[in-house]
Amino acid sequence: MCDQKLPTIWILGGPGSGKGTLCDRIVAKYGFTHISTGDLLRDEVNTGSARGQELVKIMKEGALVPTSVVMELLKEKIASKLESSKGFLIDGYPREKQQGEEFEKTIGPVDMVLYLKSDDDTMVARLLKRAETSGRSDDNLETIKKRLETFHANNDPIIEAYQSKTVIISAQQTAEAVFAEAETYLDSLQ
Repeated sequence: MCDQKLPTIWILGGPGSGKGTLCDRIVAKYGFTHISTGDLLRDEVNTGSARGQELVKIMKEGALVPTSVVMELLKEKIASKLESSKGFLIDGYPREKQQGEEFEKTIGPVDMVLYLKSDDDTMVARLLKRAETSGRSDDNLETIKKRLETFHANNDPIIEAYQSKTVIISAQQTAEAVFAEAETYLDSLQ
């Protein structure tokens, strides 16, 4: 379980909604630990392990990685940062309602859900722009469309289940405006 004194925030939004950019700014100002489930999974893939090879197949299809795998990786990362962090930003997780429930049972309660809401055209354009320099195999139009379908099918039930803890911020605005709006909510956790 997480140290209950440390706030835990889920950062939700479709691919390309600006979750990583927002997390970078929160880390810089508030000293939180940014844990991107996507990065955790890509790091596992890079180990070349059997689990990593299986993850490659799942990620290329734009499908969801099994909850048990993600939970193991999250628990290890959080445990390693308990002493040095002022809170945790869980970026891109949960991806479905059951994962959120499992997170709260296994790791600890979420204090806030920041949902960066954006339209699909904006997210596709941002991801295709990122693809020019990212080298990520999932930054291509076919996979992006699958990722968006998966996101839409699974995100609404999460927002509904955690409505009392959810803050919706328009990701259509500039990164600066998104952060300024997020600050008003984050300051209340201090």
